[in-house]
Amino acid sequence: MRVLAIINQKGGVGKTTSCMNLGAALAEAGLRVLLVDLDPQAHLSISFDRMPAPGDPSIYSVLTGQHPLADVIQPTHREGLSIAPTNLDLTGAESELAGEIGRESLLRDALRDLAKTADAPDIVLLDCPPSLGTLSLNALVCADGVIVPLQAEFFALQGMAQLLDVLERVKRRLNPRLELVGILVGMYSRQRNLSREVVEELQRHFGEILLPTFVRVNVRLAEAPSHAQTIFEYAPESGAAQEFRELARELWRRIAGRELKSAVTKTAPKSIAKPAASPETKEQAAGADLP
Repeated sequence: MRVLAIINQKGGVGKTTSCMNLGAALAEAGLRVLLVDLDPQAHLSISFDRMPAPGDPSIYSVLTGQHPLADVIQPTHREGLSIAPTNLDLTGAESELAGEIGRESLLRDALRDLAKTADAPDIVLLDCPPSLGTLSLNALVCADGVIVPLQAEFFALQGMAQLLDVLERVKRRLNPRLELVGILVGMYSRQRNLSREVVEELQRHFGEILLPTFVRVNVRLAEAPSHAQTIFEYAPESGAAQEFRELARELWRRIAGRELKSAVTKTAPKSIAKPAASPETKEQAAGADLP
């Protein structure tokens, strides 16, 4: 069982979208996939229409020792894809667990118990909150690897130096197998100079760590969660569906073959230099990559 944390302390970068659609793509390829919602906002759970009622089994009750993880897992409408959902109860977990001995390893222990069962998944994807607190630390302690979603925008690398420093410290002190598997670029538009500038900067600093497939601006991708569907149910022939299929293949190659060395000690630049202004058409500014 392999565990990947999808993390970035910056909000609105596509963590939940990446988690649900990568999971669906891996399930489409025949793997048994478990998605774990560690974000108190519960957007992943809401996207699958699986948010538990207050007091029902959830990730909160797993972390507080009330239920084993196996009792929390629910199936989704996609074969091979299941979810361990959360609800607003998780909002108080950071403060409640502050005094707990071994609080950073609660999720690791729960996943170890799950791995011993006959229904253990092949891969677990952790949708982390937009912070580097106890919940994210739990994800990093139990993960084999990390995926960092970024948007192709001016502030793409904001906070990356801090995140990479946290990854390095967790690797050194708590989880020596932790690797930075890839940086996933979303909201990309070939027609926008800014998108190209951001990608060039990322390639210069991270090289092979940058995943070669970029997720382009796509209206259908944004619409799918409102219908409680992944892109593979909502628009299976869209460009976004194909991009997530390619990303899933690349990620499985990396984590199953261990082809890349750990890069958590790479140094991130403080910021991206602001590109020179250039005229864009109205269509380009709106995202002409829309299929």
